[in-house]
Amino acid sequence: MNAFIEQLCDRYKISQTDVQALLDCMEEVHFNKKEFVVREGTKNSNLYFIKTGIWRAYYHKDGVDSTIWFASEGEVAFSVWGYVDNSYSLINIEAMCDSVAYCISRTALDQLFASSLGLANLGLRLMERQLLLQENWLIHSGSPRAKERYLTLIKETPELLQYVPLKHIASYLWITPQSLSRIRAEIARTGT
Repeated sequence: MNAFIEQLCDRYKISQTDVQALLDCMEEVHFNKKEFVVREGTKNSNLYFIKTGIWRAYYHKDGVDSTIWFASEGEVAFSVWGYVDNSYSLINIEAMCDSVAYCISRTALDQLFASSLGLANLGLRLMERQLLLQENWLIHSGSPRAKERYLTLIKETPELLQYVPLKHIASYLWITPQSLSRIRAEIARTGT
């Protein structure tokens, strides 16, 4: 648990006291591989800190799943629609492997934010991080350099290869599974 707290403190620039206050108000929840954390068309205003596991968010359109993000150990995950607007989610969030997370409702989190400036600043950092991740995804997904995007993704989150089917990684990179296979073969052949 101490490593998890240190990871949150470092990633979100929050004190150990504030992290502990937050965790004291959260419930530990478990998800099985392929279980939905959030299902498209449902309301879920909870915020999750992933203790172990990898999750992916995706939407389904015209018979195709399009992955928009992955989240792993120490990262936060939530449906923006449910969290911000208490409306129906436009995405699915699915556990890619057996996972453990800490969960808190938006209502309880708002009370914590009101009680602590440090925790209120955490809320701001969480939203800033979410915006940054989404803009990076949008900008880089249009890039013709799929190989570089793949190498960056695997460098930042190497455990994806262990738990996430390649078709989901290809979807995230906005390429076909066949293109990803060619990229992986080239990397194996040349070493880069």
